[in-house]
Amino acid sequence: MADLFFDAVERVQLSDLLDELGPEAPTLLVPWTTRDIAAHLVLREHDSLAGPGLVLPGVWGRFAERRRRALALRDFPWLVARLRSGPPPGFFRIGWVRRVPNLIEFFVHHEDVRRADGRGPRTNEHAMDEALWGNVSRGAWFLARRLGGTGLVLQWEGTARTVRARRGEPTARIAGTPGELLLYLFGRQGAARVEVSGPAAAVEAVQRARFGM
Repeated sequence: MADLFFDAVERVQLSDLLDELGPEAPTLLVPWTTRDIAAHLVLREHDSLAGPGLVLPGVWGRFAERRRRALALRDFPWLVARLRSGPPPGFFRIGWVRRVPNLIEFFVHHEDVRRADGRGPRTNEHAMDEALWGNVSRGAWFLARRLGGTGLVLQWEGTARTVRARRGEPTARIAGTPGELLLYLFGRQGAARVEVSGPAAAVEAVQRARFGM
């Protein structure tokens, strides 16, 4: 399956899991529950006014959060059905949007629900790992921007493939499968199954750093 469609696979699997767990199950985004995750994802695609505020601070961000909380009061099966139905015509159906931000959004939030439910890492088909690695490679420099002067190299575990996220000395290395690296870079360090190695000062800097948007 082409990576273009992996966002759709994640959407269906996440919707199935939300149906299975119900609205009050925990997620990695404490205190958010599965209801909050569903409302967030529906608002992102269907509220063109508030949606951009999900990634913006200040007044717009607070406005988006109020809209999300109001949406979360809707019937949970309705929210999941709305999510499952796919994005509306327009921006979220563009190819590069599906391959990059949509795949990241659905993969990470799927794992937010899975990991909080006690489920471990998945074994992905190779094409899925390639799609996730592409997103790791494209976004690493931005997601690791708060690391300061410490260098950082990311390695696809079990392969020789690496990407330099930050230049600097000393340099740390984070090794893991593409999905685990993506979770780490998006601030899920406590859940991501990776190995951090390198000089002690670099490892400490990585472990202290705040990764993500």
